[in-house]
Amino acid sequence: MERSVALLLFFGLVSVSCSCVRPPEAYKFAGAVCRLTYPAAAVLNEKTTKVIEAAFQHAKYPSIEGVKSMGFMGKVEYKFHNLEIHNLSIGKSEFELKENVGIGLIISNVSAVFKGTINYGYGSWLLSLKQSVDFEIQSQIDLGINPKLYCGKGKVAADTSDCYLTFHKLKLLLQGDREPGWLKRMFTDIVTFTVKLVVKSQICKEINNVANILADFIQEQAEQFISDGDINVDISVISPPIIKSNYIESYHKGLVKYNDETSVLNTSVFNPSQLSENRMLYFWISDGLLDPLMSSAYHDGRFKRNISGTELTDLLQTNMFLARPELLSKWLSSEGPVLKARSVSVPHLWTTTQGTFVRAVAGVELSLANQTEPTLYFETDVTVVVRASYAEKKLILMATAELINITKVSTPEGVTEVDESLRTYLQEAVKKMGIPKVISYLEPDLTALMDEQGLYLFDIINPEVLPQDGYVIVQLDFGFPHHLLVEFLKRTLD
Repeated sequence: MERSVALLLFFGLVSVSCSCVRPPEAYKFAGAVCRLTYPAAAVLNEKTTKVIEAAFQHAKYPSIEGVKSMGFMGKVEYKFHNLEIHNLSIGKSEFELKENVGIGLIISNVSAVFKGTINYGYGSWLLSLKQSVDFEIQSQIDLGINPKLYCGKGKVAADTSDCYLTFHKLKLLLQGDREPGWLKRMFTDIVTFTVKLVVKSQICKEINNVANILADFIQEQAEQFISDGDINVDISVISPPIIKSNYIESYHKGLVKYNDETSVLNTSVFNPSQLSENRMLYFWISDGLLDPLMSSAYHDGRFKRNISGTELTDLLQTNMFLARPELLSKWLSSEGPVLKARSVSVPHLWTTTQGTFVRAVAGVELSLANQTEPTLYFETDVTVVVRASYAEKKLILMATAELINITKVSTPEGVTEVDESLRTYLQEAVKKMGIPKVISYLEPDLTALMDEQGLYLFDIINPEVLPQDGYVIVQLDFGFPHHLLVEFLKRTLD
């Protein structure tokens, strides 16, 4: 089916609300780019036969009827109905990426038996007969499709109208009669041509239908994967995909939507030369997408955490160079200490070749069970550089402090002056306790969020996250996501 789950898998992602432009004009509007290389398409193409099988089996074959004049026999009338497909088998699928044109797909050795009932009759002054019999049609077909990918109807769509069937065998058997007489042979020869036209029409129509179902299915999966609560990312395509001999590339808005607000992307820094062709799949992600995503998470109240009990006790066991100030030790040894941390400013994110930088002002307060006001409150301006990786189905974050500046410290009434040793200790505590603790929350939380969307079901091979100036490249190889095919086929065959 238009190369199946292959190319639409990553380019059926979208919902377009803008008019499409042509590359290279699309480059400056791209918040995200996806490049699928030839080796990836080859892996995905291995599953094409499953989708073709779905197209054949899901096709609704109409009743076929007609009238044919046969000289001295008069008119022959016939009607096929209850047409069903049996014993379907498919040989192999081959594809070609045709640069700046489209995709060529050949499905070879499609063997199938169509069964049903035929009512037929013929009559003249010499001979008259009416009969209803079971029949089967034995067929062997090659299927050719040349899909054209375009930007329309809210997604990367496929025009599969260039669809043709080559019949190497099409044999009609009445009541299993493998040695029919001359009359039956004449009759079957008459209707064979009509059968070919109907089968071709319905199969090509169903392939187009399955292509649309697949595009909608992948779009829903993609939108679900990048959505959580009130935070969504608009990945509408802004251009028809580019087809080269070794890859297909699509360009997406990458705008973050939170409640009723949508981010604005300034001129993108994307250029095709930033991506290579050595890996199977590439995602190019702009800071113009990542920074608003961080801001939306802040406004959604996601950067807050309370630490108490054994978790707090364990945290305080961290080895520190400086001795803990006596006043702080006193507070921490009091009844029911709770440490509350939150971001008090909108975080700002930017990426360089060193990694992804995040800057925010964090507020931390220490509360005790027997007091209504915080015992200690301080704010710190923090900048960290983060490098991400993904291994054993887990997200791994490595964070290094670039700047830690304690900007504000307040203590209970009666303590009029903050000892400099407390300020210095807090700065070290943010570096050695605070930042690692935040990372320890983010790693499992983000992994769980991705797993909730089904990422763990993918066979991701040697993924790499490469930070660059103003964007991040994620490149990887993968095994076929079989669960998507299963879910898609369930929907198609329902």
